[in-house]
Amino acid sequence: MDMPDMPVNVPVDDPNADTEWNDILRKHGIIPEKPKDPEPIIQEALLEAAQRAHENRLEDKDLDELAELEDEEDEAFLEQYRRQRLAELSRLEKKSVYGQVYGLQKPDYARDVTDESSKAFVMVNLTASLGTNVEARILTELWREAAVKFGDVKFCQIRADLCIEGYPERNTPTILVYKDGDIKRQVVTLAHLNGPRTNMRDIERLLLEVGAITENDVRLKRKDSDEEINGRNKPTVEEEDDDDDWD
Repeated sequence: MDMPDMPVNVPVDDPNADTEWNDILRKHGIIPEKPKDPEPIIQEALLEAAQRAHENRLEDKDLDELAELEDEEDEAFLEQYRRQRLAELSRLEKKSVYGQVYGLQKPDYARDVTDESSKAFVMVNLTASLGTNVEARILTELWREAAVKFGDVKFCQIRADLCIEGYPERNTPTILVYKDGDIKRQVVTLAHLNGPRTNMRDIERLLLEVGAITENDVRLKRKDSDEEINGRNKPTVEEEDDDDDWD
């Protein structure tokens, strides 16, 4: 009479030990493979991170700052990097065909926004009719600054109730982002950005999120601190006259 197969208990002192006996057991699947040592993987990741940091050490430098590093960096490398920066700036300049905020009229909306978005990103500011809307005034000011800085993106503006009859004042300002004939993002009021403290950093972050600009865009390299930007934007908007209101 055949005896049924019975599990065999193999004595193992330390399954993780590098012994000939354990190698035999692993080969026959009696004990699992020894876990890989994570240390080499960690060290490799750290080396790669350090290498990337070294390669990108000049990313936040403008042309003047690059010139100041001539005694610290390899001259040939600096020259190559400077030429890359100039080439990128030249490319962006050629694409910067807008450079201002375009006032919209409802009959021309499809042509000036929807159709135009097949060529570039189009950002529409549905603004308020009342000068007491602080967020609308802030965005109007930032819209001007962004339009000049990112001339390859078309920035437009129209009073919300003239564009959409009965559009609630409480929903202004509203940002509509168009690309390839469709609305890619809708931002109702500045609450989803930074409220009354919204500044150019927040507008740039929105442009990054929708893909209108890329993270390595040289125009994002700024020396200003967030505090300086906030301090500059807020009084400028509050002191501004109501000339920006649409009739």
